[in-house]
Amino acid sequence: MADAVPLSQEHPTQLALRAQFERAGLQFDGVCSGLSRFSLQWRQPAALLEDLSTEEADALGALMPLVRARAGQALIKEGDVGDWMLLLLSGTVDVIKTSESGEVSRLAVIKQGTAVGEMSMLDAAPRYATCLAIEDVQAGVLTRAVIARLIQDQPAIGAKLLVKLTQLLAQRLRNTSNQLVKQLQRNGAAAP
Repeated sequence: MADAVPLSQEHPTQLALRAQFERAGLQFDGVCSGLSRFSLQWRQPAALLEDLSTEEADALGALMPLVRARAGQALIKEGDVGDWMLLLLSGTVDVIKTSESGEVSRLAVIKQGTAVGEMSMLDAAPRYATCLAIEDVQAGVLTRAVIARLIQDQPAIGAKLLVKLTQLLAQRLRNTSNQLVKQLQRNGAAAP
C-alpha cells in the first residue's frame, strides 16, 4: 500500500526524518498512499481520521511517510524529542513509562487506528513514554510540517485534523484527571 518515493525527490526535512528512523533501526517505506483502505481492516475507525472523507484521508496519507518496525523495536523512546506523531496502521504497541528508580509501568497497549506521540509533536517537549512494537507494526508518520502544509494548501483537511487532535488531547487530559481524582480519593480514604 506504500508508494516508494525516490530518495533524490525527498524534501530535506523528510531526509532528516528518514535518517532518524533508520538510526533507530526502523524501516522507512514510502508514504501511506491509500490510507483510507487501512481503516477498512480495522474493527473501529481511527479517531484521527473519522471526520475525513475517503479522498481527504488519502490526501493526508500521500503526505505521511510509512515506517515499519519488527516486534521488540522501539517506535518512540521516552525522553527523545520529535516534531512528529504516529498513526498505528497495523500491529500492536506497548506504551511504557520508566520511573526514576528504573521501575517500568505499562500505560497502555494500543492497536491499529490509534494515534500516539501527538503531545511532543505539538509542543516539542521530550517524549513522555516509550512505545515498543509487540508484533510487527506499520505506522504513518505525521509531522508538524505536514500539518502546516495542509493548513496552507488544503485548509479543510488541516482544520479537521487540528480539531481532531484537540479532541484527542482533551479526552486524554480528562482520562488522566479522572485517574488522578480516583487516586487522591483512595489515598484520602486510607489516611487516618
